[in-house]
Amino acid sequence: MSFDAENAYTELRTRFGERVRHDEPLARHGTFGVGGPADIWISVERSEDLVELVTCCAEQRWPLMITGNGTNVLYADAGVRGIVARVAIQGYTLDDHDDGSGFLQVGAGVSWPRIINDLAPRGWGGLEFGPGIPGTLGGGVISNAGVHGHDLGQVLEWVDIVDARACEEQPVAPTVIRYQHAELELSYRHSRFRAQRRVQFDEQGNPIAAPRKLIEPGEIVSQLGIRLHRDDPQTLRAAIDEHKQYRKRTQPPQQSAGSVFKNPDGDFSGRLIEAVGLKGEIRGGAQISERHANFIVNNGGARAADVTTLIREAHTRVFEQFGIDLELELELRGEWKVTTT
Repeated sequence: MSFDAENAYTELRTRFGERVRHDEPLARHGTFGVGGPADIWISVERSEDLVELVTCCAEQRWPLMITGNGTNVLYADAGVRGIVARVAIQGYTLDDHDDGSGFLQVGAGVSWPRIINDLAPRGWGGLEFGPGIPGTLGGGVISNAGVHGHDLGQVLEWVDIVDARACEEQPVAPTVIRYQHAELELSYRHSRFRAQRRVQFDEQGNPIAAPRKLIEPGEIVSQLGIRLHRDDPQTLRAAIDEHKQYRKRTQPPQQSAGSVFKNPDGDFSGRLIEAVGLKGEIRGGAQISERHANFIVNNGGARAADVTTLIREAHTRVFEQFGIDLELELELRGEWKVTTT
């Protein structure tokens, strides 16, 4: 995929100003703290800017990769060729209904902690289960983020997406579509957007990133509509504090990207990885956490290749011993080459 980074940088800088950066280290933009540079990085703060950027890339045939807070992403050591755009759409509105319910329209770039801290003191419940979820609400749609039997899908009414799928074949502008709840195919850590991003494993057990497309993903979440309800602020604060404390007790403090694998039906990935003897296993600067075996942490100086080596070991050993094909929660983004070390 040919890409003139200098020309693209000049044009995008004219359109979007200082939000555009050259050779930006992706280690700064993922919670693992690993990853090489993006040719061009841009933060997109309005829905209109997102549409304009996608349109420009479709017309110019520039490769574009959309991301959020990088909380479940593993960027390659070689980085990303082309443009990486972070969805940072922040605004929200809240309609107070007379029946004790409310309706939140919120930008996909708003973080869980921020919106919860804004809403709970005002007596609005519905999202209080997620104070320890480090990503954005838009990212939460992709994996139907949740904890302890609660998930975003339980309160999500609709999402607006920028549909760039037609841009792959021809230089056309994207369309904006609203998907209602029933169209989102929401289930445990899954949505209609998730299937196309699932990482596969080759015959040697190596995780294989999905092939690059001109604009990925083809459907980009920009806005969400969420149902809320009135609740006592002190009750909400107690629930938020309880979730925070549980997360602090059970999850490692080092840099990570959260759970590595989805839990299989009727079992837990952490238990399976521990059962095959990999808890605490180290490769380079990365380690399968001694606190929770379904976390891989960066102990300092880890490379993306160290993390994928541990992913391969865990997936392979669990499959060999238990016959369970663990599904990766993480997304592999960037210029990946299969490693055999």
